[in-house]
Amino acid sequence: MTLDAADAISPLGVLPLAGPTCIHLPLNVSPQDLARYAVGLANARGGTVLVGVDVLDLPAAERDAGELHPLMVTHAIFELSGGRLTVNVQHHRLPGGARVLAVFVPQAPYVLAAPDGSVIAWDGAHLVPVTPSEAEPVADQDFTAVVPPDASLADLDPSEVARLRALGRRASASNLPDLDFLQELGLLVPSGGALRPTLAAILLAGTPAALRAHVPQSEVCFYHHQNSDVEFQFREDLLRPIPALLTRLAELIQARNRFTPVQVGLFRIEVWDQDEAVYREALLNALTHRDYTLRDAVHVHHFPDRLEIMNPGGLPGGITPGNILRHQPKRRNPLLAEVLARLGLVERAGVGVDKMYSLMLRHGKEPPEFTTYPDSVTLALHSPGFDAEFVRFVARKQEEMQTLSLDVLIVLSLLAREGEATRAALARALQLPEDRTPRLLRGMEDHALIVKAGVGRGIAYILTDEVRRALGRERPIPSAAQQTATPQTPEPQPAAQVEPPGERPRPEWTAPERTLPESGSPGLPEVGVQPVKVRPAADRVEGTQTDQPAATQAQAQAQGQGQAVEQPPVPAGPSRRKARSAAREPRDTSGPSAAEIRAIALALARERGRVRNVDLREACDLSTQQAWRTLRRLVQDGLLRKLGTGTRDAAYELRH
Repeated sequence: MTLDAADAISPLGVLPLAGPTCIHLPLNVSPQDLARYAVGLANARGGTVLVGVDVLDLPAAERDAGELHPLMVTHAIFELSGGRLTVNVQHHRLPGGARVLAVFVPQAPYVLAAPDGSVIAWDGAHLVPVTPSEAEPVADQDFTAVVPPDASLADLDPSEVARLRALGRRASASNLPDLDFLQELGLLVPSGGALRPTLAAILLAGTPAALRAHVPQSEVCFYHHQNSDVEFQFREDLLRPIPALLTRLAELIQARNRFTPVQVGLFRIEVWDQDEAVYREALLNALTHRDYTLRDAVHVHHFPDRLEIMNPGGLPGGITPGNILRHQPKRRNPLLAEVLARLGLVERAGVGVDKMYSLMLRHGKEPPEFTTYPDSVTLALHSPGFDAEFVRFVARKQEEMQTLSLDVLIVLSLLAREGEATRAALARALQLPEDRTPRLLRGMEDHALIVKAGVGRGIAYILTDEVRRALGRERPIPSAAQQTATPQTPEPQPAAQVEPPGERPRPEWTAPERTLPESGSPGLPEVGVQPVKVRPAADRVEGTQTDQPAATQAQAQAQGQGQAVEQPPVPAGPSRRKARSAAREPRDTSGPSAAEIRAIALALARERGRVRNVDLREACDLSTQQAWRTLRRLVQDGLLRKLGTGTRDAAYELRH
């Protein structure tokens, strides 16, 4: 915003004339009336409200506005605007001893309405009512581009300007003198016959006094928690320019950060509890896109198992946790975001969230979790542990396939955690319409990363045997839909394990014949088959419906009659090794499947009104993290709604 010529008190004590950007009020004005004029000026162009100009001709003892305390004014303005208007109130003593009260009012980025819903604006001579349609264009104003009427070059710290220059070494303006450098970035603009800083300039290089006077809400509060309880053991409040904030927050987080080395061939990958590139991107997003018109601070909570960043102002219009990866980027503070992009601190293309997702998934962790509220958003970066085998697998696959896209990482990570997923579930995780997923899934099938399981409506996707072995995973338990769609005979368990050549010598003995447990016994899923006598592993190998359909049918018929099954001879070469590897692969069929756990969670929420982590743990014999993952997934799928925070207080209810 550019104000008219004389928009503030000059150093010589010359007062600006009343007009579009300056209002003169009598000495006896009440704080409530003054607040109405300030809000009306903010709804117009912003400017200055001067109190006591009408008595300048009186003796000095009778022309003092000191009785009107600044706190009385700010209190009245806070009540009238609902805390959405921040002003700077100062007393100024003029030559001759007279003292006036000056209220410096910024232009509001959106319409400020009184508690009764009325909207007023200053037309240059009077306060006039404004209809919402007439005032609508004001809502598109960039708050960080506002020039405070009383701001000057003295509000900028030369050392912070030097820090900005150091950050922007690659920027085209980095070789310019300081004032030209700031002008080139749009941080200094001509106003009132002089160069004045915008709020973006104060946010990036302001002095402590300027930050307190113009944007006290830019404060960041850091808390460290020794456990997951709400009580914190350390707190530090930071009111500094954004580059200095990032430096100090990184120091606070790194002081309590740990890493685990993961060996991948000749290389070592350090997996930190909180990866610096991830939390730095998260903090930058919070500071760049928060709503600076709200008088709330950013809160950063560092727990042993997660980092939570609580940001004033919800996600920009149209963006939700369910589409944040795909939605076109929206910048709430365009000037601030543009300057940070030119300095190389943030991505101009708006891929910061993609970067956080990719780094966390590559390190075997779960993706970032966004929780939105009407006036705020919380980002949680969870680190209760990581999958080292997944880290190794991704590192090796990266070399083999040259690149692994974020979409591929999302699918692999989800299937590694859940065991299986339908196309609809994968589409939700990818934040894509279901009809846009087949090409990606076919490509992953072609690269032998995933395979279909089941038929018809029961189709799901699982990792291939090769990928599961690389991840140290066992074969997933078939879901009820898959068992109904594709009934299968149980795989006989070998009595003696056959080791591949070169690992260890095989014992010189012959395993006796044995009988598999009946259907429903521990160790086999219930598929309605009779006990089957199986020959020793040394004399047989398990066939599959795909490789040996005739043999499979004969085996099924023999099993139905309770007869012993004669297995075909083991083929030589690689096929023999694959068959032995499949025979050795253990099967974990204890406990409910992922689909059953989800169904139990929904049933508990329906019967009790709400379900907690401890309820699901007791019902399904799960760990805290397993129960938490299931509940979080149901929230992301839109089936449950989270109430409260933390593992103790949080509860989940059905979303109606």
